[in-house]
Amino acid sequence: MAVHLNVDRVRAEDLAPGVRRRSLLNGDVVPGIKFRLDCLEMEARAEFALSVAPGDLAWFQVLRGAIDVAGAGGHQRLSDAHVVFLPPGFGGSITAESGAALLVAQVPDAAALDPGFAAQPPAYRVVDWKNEPLLESKHDARKRIYLATPALFGTQAIKGEMIIYPPRTEAPRHYHLGAAHFMYFLSGGGTAYAGDESFAVREGDLVYYDDRETHALRGGEDADMVFSEFFVPAGAKTVWVEPEKACTWLPTGKNVRGGKPSREIRAHSFSRPESTGGV
Repeated sequence: MAVHLNVDRVRAEDLAPGVRRRSLLNGDVVPGIKFRLDCLEMEARAEFALSVAPGDLAWFQVLRGAIDVAGAGGHQRLSDAHVVFLPPGFGGSITAESGAALLVAQVPDAAALDPGFAAQPPAYRVVDWKNEPLLESKHDARKRIYLATPALFGTQAIKGEMIIYPPRTEAPRHYHLGAAHFMYFLSGGGTAYAGDESFAVREGDLVYYDDRETHALRGGEDADMVFSEFFVPAGAKTVWVEPEKACTWLPTGKNVRGGKPSREIRAHSFSRPESTGGV
């Protein structure tokens, strides 16, 4: 059954001086869930130690503000254009100069989701999603930006992407086999569908869909609806209620800023799973 909540309505708890955590998804909210999802809110000049246990992996997305990250990649200044993927055993710290908010996910025992994880764990990776290749749907006005795939992050444990729905754009109904996933809405709003139910979504909303749960989305009337979407594990098969409407994604040759993207990507269709390799 779908879980729908807004981050501002979730109780915050003190985690460290100047740092509060809102627990969004865990075993209490969704029994048997394979990951934990939190929102961290940092006051100006707050610092937080970030570590990943051996055998686990994690990632975080900057929602607002700017942060400094110290760790395996040295010191980096990151903004709301960045998503960071953390390998097992990572240790570092995050400092917020003027206040910030992060969406943080942790996947325990990632080897249970990816048989090759222990032998070849993924490396630390920072993604500027506004510089990644922008793809557009062949059938409608939706746009997609890949954040983490097995080819990009080196593991089958997770998959992630940014999705943009221009006003009044609607996706065909579908469901996934072999993975649960969530959407976090960054801007704009619209309508989400879960089975026979529908509900409004807006900035700061989270929607979690379990395996095999039919769903769809429709953009609002005025502005783009933008959200990040993650799957655990990556190898979900998508089943379309109307197979002829299976998504086909075409490269635009641009990033979301309109400039040259950081890499090239080819067209692929989700009606043929083998065509999605290498994205």
